Amino acid sequence: MIVDWGQNERKLTDTVSVLIGDDNGTYPSGNTLLVRGASESVVIDPSISVVARGGVSVSVDAVINSHSHEDHLAGNGMFPEARIHIHDADLPGAKSIDGLLAVYGLTGSDRDDFEEMILNQFSYAPRPDAQGFTDGDIFDLGGGVKVEAVHLPGHTRGHSGFRMDGVFFLSDIDLSGFGPYYGDVWSDLEDFEASLVKVRDEEADFYVTFHHKGVIEGREKFLEMIDAFTAVIGRRHDAMLDFLAEPHTIDEMRAHRFIYRPHVKAPFVEAVERRSAEMHVQRMLHRGEAIEVEPDLFQTS
Repeated sequence: MIVDWGQNERKLTDTVSVLIGDDNGTYPSGNTLLVRGASESVVIDPSISVVARGGVSVSVDAVINSHSHEDHLAGNGMFPEARIHIHDADLPGAKSIDGLLAVYGLTGSDRDDFEEMILNQFSYAPRPDAQGFTDGDIFDLGGGVKVEAVHLPGHTRGHSGFRMDGVFFLSDIDLSGFGPYYGDVWSDLEDFEASLVKVRDEEADFYVTFHHKGVIEGREKFLEMIDAFTAVIGRRHDAMLDFLAEPHTIDEMRAHRFIYRPHVKAPFVEAVERRSAEMHVQRMLHRGEAIEVEPDLFQTS
């Protein structure tokens, strides 16, 4: 369905627009990209705001998902005739609800609660017809308009950004004060850090995040923001080192909360805290910063 977004559609170039989600794309919403070519138009990461509005401002030939997380897949079911594209590594999450839940690695009641949330709040629709892409693949939309995939793993295995017409879409490298999220079973801290180094070299007139920051104009501002975003990892690590001045278990680190504030309630919070702590502790052990004084009890060395 073709819907006029009015002032909530921000045109960056002749071919690329941002469909600004509720509260500037703050989770659970997000900022969707719309790219118009001479022969095709694509939507990148249709958010719950796209679902709520009932569509976008053009006829859509294909949907490109940056990765398999519920908020980026929300509008896939809005475009049943359009092709769905997602990185090969994240294909299971677009194809089925079980595939998507595997990305997070939740178990028991947390899994059940999150599945209900994905289906109800995010209108998840399985797309078994989804097609994979890899790093460097190009979507040619005609008239010289192209979207190039840039694999940026760490957030998920297949997390990708997209390069197009003076615009770079960062997806969930969202440059927020919260910092990088690497708390799923399909996340990896070292991969995320490598992706942050890689994306820092991207040159564009506009950088767009799915959440929070939205449109960033100019490379100088982008570099300032990505350096601040990257620095959050080091601050978390230092805070955990301070906590382990006295012996603590991973479960005690989870309960202390180094990622989320105490008031945050969601089915995934406890699992994210645990996995993040595990990754940082493994880094400490590898660097010789901490020791395992007895099974599952760690202290700085």
